[in-house]
Amino acid sequence: MTAAASPFPRSTVIGMLLIGALAFVGLLWFLGNNTGGSGNNGGAHVGGYGLNGYAGIAQMLEAEGLDVIRQRNRQAIETQPGLLILTPPASAEGKEIAKVVEARRYIGPTIVVTPKWLALGVNSTKAKRGWVQVVDTIAPDWEGFADNVAVQIGTDKSPPAGGWRVGTRRGPLPDDRRVESGSGKGLVPIITAGNGKVLAAWLDDDGYYPALNEFAGIDPDYGGEDEDRYPVVMVFEPDLLDNWGLADKATALLARDLILAAADNRAQPFAFDMTFNGFGASRNLLTLAFEPPFLAATLCLLLAALAVAWRALHRFGPALQSGPEIANGKAALVANAAGLIRRTGRVHLVATPYADAVRDRLALALGLPRGQSAEATEKLIDAAQDRRGLGGPRFSAAAAHLRSARKPHDLTRRAAVVHQIEKDLT
Repeated sequence: MTAAASPFPRSTVIGMLLIGALAFVGLLWFLGNNTGGSGNNGGAHVGGYGLNGYAGIAQMLEAEGLDVIRQRNRQAIETQPGLLILTPPASAEGKEIAKVVEARRYIGPTIVVTPKWLALGVNSTKAKRGWVQVVDTIAPDWEGFADNVAVQIGTDKSPPAGGWRVGTRRGPLPDDRRVESGSGKGLVPIITAGNGKVLAAWLDDDGYYPALNEFAGIDPDYGGEDEDRYPVVMVFEPDLLDNWGLADKATALLARDLILAAADNRAQPFAFDMTFNGFGASRNLLTLAFEPPFLAATLCLLLAALAVAWRALHRFGPALQSGPEIANGKAALVANAAGLIRRTGRVHLVATPYADAVRDRLALALGLPRGQSAEATEKLIDAAQDRRGLGGPRFSAAAAHLRSARKPHDLTRRAAVVHQIEKDLT
C-alpha cells in the first residue's frame, strides 16, 4: 500500500480544529450567560447612555483604574464581595430588593438608587442609540423594602430646591423643581438639597462607617459597635449619579466621592446590577455547566475531548491506498481457502495436513529414505534432533499433539512448536 499526498499540512488541520473548538465553547458560554450587547436601550441602568442612564459614572470609575463589573447574574449580586449599586425600576419587587440588601449586610456595601424619570426614546433620525426624552416623573412602589421610608418628587410648580449640598460643597441639579427626596426614621443624611430635604442617606443601624461620617461631615465616632456590618446607602435623587447630573463637573466629582466613601476600599470590585432592569441571565443547563459544582464536570469533558482529539491527530494522515479486493495468483488461492475454512468453522481440519506437510519437507531436507511409513519417518526425524542435541519436544510427539488440537488457539500454539522444530533442523 502507498500513501497519497496530504492536501493540508498538519499545522493547518490542528489550527482549524482548535479555532472550531474554542468558537463552540465560546458560543455555549455566551448562550448560557446571556451575554452580548451593551444594554443601551434607554433604561435607567449602567448600560444606558441616555439622560437617565448610569454609563457615565461607570466609565468614570473605570478611568480611575477601579474594577467595575456590569453584573447580570442575580446569584452573584447576593454573594459577591465588593460594592453593589442597585438601580431598580419603579415597578421592581420590593421584597426582592430587600432580599438582596439583607443578604449583603456582611458581604459588602450596597447603594440603592431610587428611580424618578419616565423617559421615552427620541424619535429622530439624528438621535443616537439610547438617547431619551424625559416626559414625566414616577415614584418607586417598592412595598416590602424600607417601608418606613417615604419618597417625594416635586412638580413643575414646586419652589426651587436650591441644588445639592454636603458640608461646604455645593452644586446644581438638572431640574431644580422636580427633585426627589426621602424622609423617615432611621436615615442618616449624607447629601441634602438647599431647602434641607434629604437627597442621599444611609440606613442607621449598629454598623460603624467612618468613611461615610467623614464624607457627610458628622461626628467621626457616630455609629454602632458592629464593625463587620456594611452600610446601605439610599440615593433618593438619581440625578446625583445619572448621566444628566454628571454633565456638571461638581456633581460628577460628588458622585465619585460618594461611591468611594460607601465602598471605603478602592481595591474591591464595584458592581452595577442589571438584573432588576431585565438583563439577568436566566438559569438553564448551559448556565449551570459553567457554575460550580458542574463546572468540574464540564472541564473534565473538555479535557476528555482534547485527549480524543490529540489521539486522533496522532493517527491523522493521508489515506492509505488499499490493494485490490481479490488477490492475484497463488496468494488468491491461499487467502480464499483460508477464508473458507475460517467461515465454516473447520480450522481444526488443517492440523493433520500441516503436520504431514512439515514431516515430508523435513524428510526431503534431511535426505531420509523414501517409501517408509509415517511413523518410521517421524522416528528418524526424532533421531536427527537427538544427534544435533536440540532441546524441546520431539517431532513425533509435537506432530501428534498438533493433530489432536480442536480449538483455533490450541492449533495455532501447537503448530508454532512444529514450525520451530522445522526451523531448527533446516
